[in-house]
Amino acid sequence: RCLKGRSDFSAKEKRKHTMEARQLIASMIAQLRTLRTDCYHKNFLRTWDKPIDEIKAVVTIAQILEEMVKANIDTRCLKGSLAVSIFRDNSTRTRFSFSSAAAILGLTPSDLDEGKSQIAHGETVRETANMISFLTEVIGIRDDKFIGVGHEYQMQVQEAIMEGFQQAILPRLPCVVNLQCDEDHPTQSLADLIHLSKMFGGLENLRGKKIAMTWAYSPSYGKPLSVPQGIIGLLPRFGMEVVLAHPEGYEMLDNVLEAANKGAEESGGSFRVTQDMDDAFRNADIVYPKSWAPIAIMRRRVEGLGNETVQKQLESECLAMNAQHKDWECTEEKMALTKDGKALYMHCLPADITGVSCREGEVQASVFDRYRLRTYAEAGHKPYVIASMIMTSNFQEPATVLESMVERNERRHFD
Repeated sequence: RCLKGRSDFSAKEKRKHTMEARQLIASMIAQLRTLRTDCYHKNFLRTWDKPIDEIKAVVTIAQILEEMVKANIDTRCLKGSLAVSIFRDNSTRTRFSFSSAAAILGLTPSDLDEGKSQIAHGETVRETANMISFLTEVIGIRDDKFIGVGHEYQMQVQEAIMEGFQQAILPRLPCVVNLQCDEDHPTQSLADLIHLSKMFGGLENLRGKKIAMTWAYSPSYGKPLSVPQGIIGLLPRFGMEVVLAHPEGYEMLDNVLEAANKGAEESGGSFRVTQDMDDAFRNADIVYPKSWAPIAIMRRRVEGLGNETVQKQLESECLAMNAQHKDWECTEEKMALTKDGKALYMHCLPADITGVSCREGEVQASVFDRYRLRTYAEAGHKPYVIASMIMTSNFQEPATVLESMVERNERRHFD
C-alpha cells in the first residue's frame, strides 16, 4: 500500500508538471505571434543584420523547443532530409549542437569533409553548394580563422544555392546558418542571451545590466575574434551596458564596433571600450573573460593563407604577445570588484583554467569551478538556437507548426 501511494503521488506530480509545461509553451507561442518577422527562406549569418523582433523570435522558438523536449513532446517537423555541416575549424560544442538540432527536428546530420571531397581537386564553391543540397534543409558553416574569408564564403554558398533553387535544380531552398565566421558567432551569442534571460528573469530585465566582455590571457592558441564580436554586436541592442576591455593591439573589426555603437544608441543602452580589465569588472553584473588573437596577426594570417610555415610563425608571435599580458586573468580579486562581488561568470568554453588545463590562463580555478555547471547550462541552449534558426527559415508560420506538434502530442521517448 505504501509503494502504491508513492507511485500515485509520482503520477500526479508528473501530470501536474506536464500541464504546467503545456501552459508555459502555449504562452510562449502566443508571445511569438506578436513579433513581426520576415524569416522565411532567409539565412542567419550575423545578428546585427536582423531586426530585433527576428532576434526575439529565434530566442522564443529556441525556448519553446527546449520546453517541448523537457515535456517529452516530439518536435520532429522536417523529415527525410539532410542537415549538412562544414567545419573549417575544430569544434566540440557547436558540432554536436548542430547534430542535436538536426535530431530535434527530424533531420539526418551529414558532415562534409572537404579533404575527402572533390573540393580537394578544385571543385568550385558554386558546384559543391548545389551538390550537397539536393535533399538538404540547412547548411551550417564554421569558417572563423581568417579575417575577410569566413563571412564571404558563407555568402558565396548562400548565393550558389539560391541560384540552384531559382533554376529548379534544388526542390527546396536550404538555409545557411553561421556556426562561426570571422565576424560573428550568432549561435553562441544567442545561447548566451537565453542564458542571461534565464538568470535575470527575462530579456526585459537585462536593460541597464553591465557586462564586461574582456580579453584574458591564453597560452593555447590565437583564438578568433568572433565570440567577443558576437557579444558586443548583440547585447547593446537589449539596453545593456556593454564594456569591451582588451590590451592595446587586440581591437575588434571596425564594422562590428559600429554595429555595437548603433545598437546601444537605438536601445538606450551603452557601449564603450577600455584597456583596463579592472575598470570593466568594476560593478559589473556579468563578466565574460575570454582570449582572442591580436588583430594585426589575424590580418597577416590571411596574407599567409595556405603557407603552413607562415601560419606557425604567426602563431608563435601571437602567443608571445599574449604572454605580455598574463595579468589579464579572471581572479577572485577581480571578481570582488563586481557588483556585490557576485557577478555572473560566463564563457563559451573551453576555458583556459589556471592550474587545471594550463599553468596560467584565462580564469582562476576556484572562480571557474564555482560557475562550471552554469557554463554547461549556457552551452546547453545552443542546440535549440540552431534548431530555431532552421525552423524560422523553413516555415512561414513557425508558431502554427509548434502548436500542431503540441496538439499532435506524440512522445519523444517512452518511459
